[in-house]
Amino acid sequence: MKKFAVLLSGCGVYDGSEIQEAVFTLLSISENGASYQCFAPNIDQHHVINHLTGEEMNEKRNALTEAARIARGEIKDLSAYEAGDFDGLVIPGGFGAAKNLTKWAFEGPAGDINAEVKRSILDTINTNKPMAGLCMGPTVIAKALQGTSTKAELSVGTTTEASPYDIGAISQGMEAAGAKAVMKSIREIAIDKQHNIVSAPCYMMEGSIVDVRKNIDQAVKKLIELA
Repeated sequence: MKKFAVLLSGCGVYDGSEIQEAVFTLLSISENGASYQCFAPNIDQHHVINHLTGEEMNEKRNALTEAARIARGEIKDLSAYEAGDFDGLVIPGGFGAAKNLTKWAFEGPAGDINAEVKRSILDTINTNKPMAGLCMGPTVIAKALQGTSTKAELSVGTTTEASPYDIGAISQGMEAAGAKAVMKSIREIAIDKQHNIVSAPCYMMEGSIVDVRKNIDQAVKKLIELA
């Protein structure tokens, strides 16, 4: 049975992993005959957001501790991740990808990336294991590969359909980091055959929970095929 690592960034769309995307990822991996192990960096979140009001809260939370809510406690510190132990890596979205895994939300491609996150992605690439970036996940991959010889094809969506975000600006940011941005709708996935990287827009585009579920299943099936 193939086994995949899933990199989480907390719990909640505005300050951690997008919960629906994360759960759909785990469900799709299982439904398609594989298994998974969740990981998260053992760091403080950038901040904590009240998901009812959208306002910042005066408290601190740990990304690993919060991500354990999604994983039902079955999660490991990202420092324990070894690419050779898995058949691939998946990075769900949520603002935590751009606030905790990287600082893309504040500084775009010029922002820092967590050292363990970068190591994990580069080790996955260097061991020729496939990877999937969902929603904002591709920006984390782009940032990790910045300055390397790997110029990945990645997608966070398309400018030709409705989105709550500036797909054009984010795509330009990925290009500034050295990636090649491609346009894909919520009904499509991008496949970088040269580097075995899959990306899916998910909630970067306007869509229903069913649309997102189908988009993630597309990406996971391709990931398993590549593995």
